[in-house]
Amino acid sequence: MIISASRRTDIPACYSDWFMNRIRDGHVCVRNPFQTSQVTCVDLDPAAVDCIVFWTKDAEPMMKHLPELKERGFEFCFQFTVTPYDERLEPGVRNKAEIEDTLIRLSQQIGKERVLWRYDPIIFNEEMTVKWHKKEFLRLCQKFAPYVSRATISFLDLYPRLLEKKLRAASHDEMMRLSDFIGRTAALYGLEVVTCSEAMDLSRFGIGRGSCIDPKVISKIVGLPMKVPKDPSQRAHCQCYQSVDIGAYNTCQAECIYCYATSRVGRLEAARQGHDVNGELLLGSLKVNERPVKKKMESNKVMQISMWDLK
Repeated sequence: MIISASRRTDIPACYSDWFMNRIRDGHVCVRNPFQTSQVTCVDLDPAAVDCIVFWTKDAEPMMKHLPELKERGFEFCFQFTVTPYDERLEPGVRNKAEIEDTLIRLSQQIGKERVLWRYDPIIFNEEMTVKWHKKEFLRLCQKFAPYVSRATISFLDLYPRLLEKKLRAASHDEMMRLSDFIGRTAALYGLEVVTCSEAMDLSRFGIGRGSCIDPKVISKIVGLPMKVPKDPSQRAHCQCYQSVDIGAYNTCQAECIYCYATSRVGRLEAARQGHDVNGELLLGSLKVNERPVKKKMESNKVMQISMWDLK
């Protein structure tokens, strides 16, 4: 099984110590965000966990734990979002130049095949135009090319609450012009570029449809083929394969104003108060009469034995 840590919050940046306590205890409890009376106990046995996919805007707090994670027998990779936005859009994210350097150090520590750079979502307003994004994407390609092999892009889905933030949807012409530039620039620097949950077919620009939970990528990391079903619970155009997400909504301290996973004003302070670094749940605690349902965890690795192995 693949662990997603996490689409719902930035565990590496905000909750790395809690995560490692869960690893050491061998399990984590996850409350269903849509049916809060349902709690699942997820076994964190490295024999059953094929790979941990970390989603983050800042891997720095997690990096000190990676040697221990490796020693315990876990494989992992990072979906690492690095965009050029400042504190007006991402008030809880530290200096971007420092984070760019963190991505490079992470790649040097664990290898470029485990670091998947995300330039998403692509946001437009009066300042952030096609020209601005071209300049920033080129700059980041030049900086990251030796340290990553893939770039993932997506255009902002304009939720109603974002209109007051003076963000706007990109026009079709803007998306086409920028996609053309991104495809050509990525190719120039030897980077594969894919989309995340995009309805548009951008293959004419050399941009494929990507899977953020991608068994092909994970197969290279673990050294064995993976047989993983598609994830039916994701958005219509999502190409991801099945994983178990261990995060909780409305807990990310980055406070990005465009984020779908942080939707309620004032919930972040409640999350800070409700988080126990030693707790089984990321947020809150189990009620007296709650009995989590144990989730059966099985490896998706395809164990193949060739005739050569028998010699």
